[in-house]
Amino acid sequence: MATLNAKPVRLLMHDMAAAFALQPGEAFSRDRAIQWFAEHYPNIKEGTVAAHLIRLSTNVRTRLHYSARDDGSDDLFFKIDASHFRLYEQGRDPVPITSGTPVPDEAEVSVAGPSLSDEFAFEHDLRDYLARNLQALEPGLRPYQDEGITGVEFPVGGRFIDILAVDSAGDYAVIELKVSKGYDRVVGQLLRYVNWIKQHHAEPGQQVRGIIVAKSISEDLQLACTGLPDVSLYEYKLSVEVQRVGL
Repeated sequence: MATLNAKPVRLLMHDMAAAFALQPGEAFSRDRAIQWFAEHYPNIKEGTVAAHLIRLSTNVRTRLHYSARDDGSDDLFFKIDASHFRLYEQGRDPVPITSGTPVPDEAEVSVAGPSLSDEFAFEHDLRDYLARNLQALEPGLRPYQDEGITGVEFPVGGRFIDILAVDSAGDYAVIELKVSKGYDRVVGQLLRYVNWIKQHHAEPGQQVRGIIVAKSISEDLQLACTGLPDVSLYEYKLSVEVQRVGL
């Protein structure tokens, strides 16, 4: 077994596919890929393997957060369902998603009355804004990055963290977002992600905490987080200033 990587993980994925001797249409599971890396490259973490499966899957829009290359060198897999993949088949499968792929139209959002909305229309808008402006939450906070993989929609056991961040001390912050009101049920979701990172991704001694950001925090959520010192709550405020331009 190798202890140091001779190649980037994205290229090791090609080696894995060759080792599996996959035939056209033959599926393999995420767990099988994770097991292959555990046997051959045990220093590569489970989340990193899962993220690279997405990066190299031509039909997953999340790959755009993971620096998927537009030259075709990352067009290796086609995602079948939540946990299964097969080889990408050019000419049979849809054209790979790249940075130039148009974003699907969102459903039109109506705003009652003459005033502007004071919240983001979609959760991914809030996510993308915060990913670029994590300093607004805490000085020194930044998105996790490793070999082109970012903490935006970071995979954890078949689910996705909104943002996995690293603070100024090098510890992890798991950020869960709610575009409108945050209720107490989000606590279980957040703690599941926090403990997954602790068990599968964090180094020994590396701390992991949780952050919930919502337009408004319910009293039930505040009560549920009482006594949880590693969970912080934030409310965001969205404002738009309009100035008339003289003619």
